[in-house]
Amino acid sequence: MHAPQNTLGTSGLVAGRLGFSGGYGAPAAAFEMAFERGCNYFYHGSVRRPGMNQAIKNIAAKGQREKLIIAAQTYMRAPWLMRWSMNRFFKKTGLEYADVLLLGWWNGMPPQSIIDAALEMKHKGLVRHIAISGHERPAFVDFAKAGHFDIFHVRYSAAHRGAEKEVFDAIPQGERPGIVTYTATRWGGLISPRKMPAGEKTPRASDCYRFVLTNPAVNVCMTGPRNMAETEEALAALDRGPMQADEMAWMRRIGDHLRVK
Repeated sequence: MHAPQNTLGTSGLVAGRLGFSGGYGAPAAAFEMAFERGCNYFYHGSVRRPGMNQAIKNIAAKGQREKLIIAAQTYMRAPWLMRWSMNRFFKKTGLEYADVLLLGWWNGMPPQSIIDAALEMKHKGLVRHIAISGHERPAFVDFAKAGHFDIFHVRYSAAHRGAEKEVFDAIPQGERPGIVTYTATRWGGLISPRKMPAGEKTPRASDCYRFVLTNPAVNVCMTGPRNMAETEEALAALDRGPMQADEMAWMRRIGDHLRVK
């Protein structure tokens, strides 16, 4: 079954609700399976492992490159290093452009030289959209006002819910860039039986993704599968659908427990 897709905020890109990171070791077949389910947001970040690289090539060879949204991340803090990083990306993937250039881990506005370098790559057609990630949530309000960024990558989970007020509610919907969230499982803590409060059942990974996707402000929830089984569990979130109120309360209780530990 092909899962629903949605528009990534003001970017205009149409993406599946689950995004997939290639940095954790899943094979090409896993990403191709996700793509067949309508999950087309591929984060091919700093660790560009063979599985996603091959999946991109296989999908492109079938004439479906334009259906992919490929996000390439750079943590570089100098314009020339950004260009070097992207040149390596293009050489490794064989692609002519990236759909998204993600400026990684900025907790305040990047210097103008970084923004200018990103805009130059966009002007040359090397990237089509510019995204930014960070851990200081209030900074995203400033990012939105700047007008340079089409997509935000924001940390959000049942244990890290500050984005609800500080990002989602703080930026009007009509002005909001696409919202892509990460760390839905809180680095595995939300699915660890050893970390559960007394009397609470342990969530599945798909529960963590369902919690995130139940928030209407979220366009894409990132996943990082290591194998086929974890990919199938992530895709189960699409089959199981949004959470009911009692499930949301359960996830918040567990999130609150982990947050204070």
